Amino acid sequence: MQADSKPVSSNQPHIHRKLPAVVRRHLANPSRKPVAEHSRRAFDLLLAKLAADPRPLVIDSFCGTGHSTGIIAQRHSDHLIVGIDKSSHRLAKHEAEITGGYLLLHAECEDIWQLLLQEQIFPDHHYLFYPNPWPKSAHLQRRIHGSAAFRTLLALGGQVELRSNWQIYVEEFGVAMSLAGSPGIVSQLEPEQPITLFERKYQASGHSLWRFLGAVNKPFPLP
Repeated sequence: MQADSKPVSSNQPHIHRKLPAVVRRHLANPSRKPVAEHSRRAFDLLLAKLAADPRPLVIDSFCGTGHSTGIIAQRHSDHLIVGIDKSSHRLAKHEAEITGGYLLLHAECEDIWQLLLQEQIFPDHHYLFYPNPWPKSAHLQRRIHGSAAFRTLLALGGQVELRSNWQIYVEEFGVAMSLAGSPGIVSQLEPEQPITLFERKYQASGHSLWRFLGAVNKPFPLP
């Protein structure tokens, strides 16, 4: 992978001024987005895997090629690791040099979150590595913390880690988590071993990398 990636460019120089209002509105209103059929089929695979091999769950949302999913599986060997990405093209590039306790699903992440809630299946850890930053100011509600699905993510609970090469994105996520009663830590990151291919590329290109680390601290009302 070439190390010539450009830093995130945005017309938004600071945390979005509408972030608190958007987050509060979404926290008060469950998402009504219907679940896609291919996501339901993927979720059936997850249920079958859990039935055959019951283990605590770790979610790797927006996993891309699944590179991070394999590494996470090494760190949580007693869990079932589930990598989710909406792109079958990216998932097809997965190099399964690491075998074992993980499952890759072609699905919409937000759909799988919703279906997990319906089945009352709650992950111990939820990783969100380098999601699309949607850097234009007008695209706030396409970011995880600005979307209606943020409420669903909170309802899943567990330890939450988000990484991005755009500082504002991580700071906004931290503000949104605080507004929801679950503050965490935002810090700059210098990984010894890049956990995703994007992280490897961004680090080699000299980008600043940022992380939110925290947990949902109290029960959150389910949709």
